Formats: sequence, structure tokens, C-alpha cells
Amino acid sequence: MMFDTKIAIIIRNDLQVWQMLNVCAFMTSGIVGQDTTLIGPDYQDQDGNCFNGLLKQPVIILSASNDLIKKIHGKALSRDVKASMFIEEMFDTGYDEANRAEFTKHSVDVANVVGLGMRAERRQIDKIAKGAKMQFGMGDM
Repeated sequence: MMFDTKIAIIIRNDLQVWQMLNVCAFMTSGIVGQDTTLIGPDYQDQDGNCFNGLLKQPVIILSASNDLIKKIHGKALSRDVKASMFIEEMFDTGYDEANRAEFTKHSVDVANVVGLGMRAERRQIDKIAKGAKMQFGMGDM
């Protein structure tokens, strides 16, 4: 099935594995929070056990250097594509309220972006995320 939109998570490639996974989870939750219809119905196994519904649409996970993720961030803003964003300083907080307080301390020009998540028309995401790589090398993991 082909989708009109694309979901992309872009993660800065110099993070530790736990940080990459954490950022990916937060970026995905932001995208789903904007459109809960992205989640399908619950799954049920042969024994009748019920499991949470999952995203109906694939998610592409990309890696980018610090400079490239800043460029991608700027392109998303200039195209009015609403994004989920995680800044490096949020790793030092432990809960949502502290994350929000830290986030508000940083402007667009100085935000230390480590992750972006967005959903938009396929071609628009391709243009915004141009240069980010689909695979993570061993040095990235």
C-alpha cells in the first residue's frame, strides 16, 4: 500500500544507542499525538490475548550530522511542517514539565537539536530530509 504522507524520524548520528532509541520513541509519540487515526485497532493473537494497536504507516528512521540536522530543522520551519523536536539538554531532565522548561530556554538559532520527527506529503519530507541517511553505521550505534 502506498501512502500519500511519509513519517520520518531524523536522529543526530553522534548519540549513544540509548539516546537514539529514547529520541526515536519521543519523536514518534509526538507524531501520533497530532493524529491518533494513525494507530490501527488492537491486535489479538490466536489465544485471544489483546495487544496495543500500532502505527498503520511505516516510519523511516534517518541519521544526520549536527550540521545537517540543523539544516533539516530550518527547512521544516520554512515549509511550515510541524515537527516533534528533542534537544540535547532534555537528556538531563527526567519528566515532561522539566523538558518543557528546558525547551523554552532555547531559540531556533541556538537549539541543540538531536532529533526531529515529522509527517507530511511524501515529496515534501524527501526534500526536507535530503542528505540524511537511512542506515546507521556501527559507529552510530
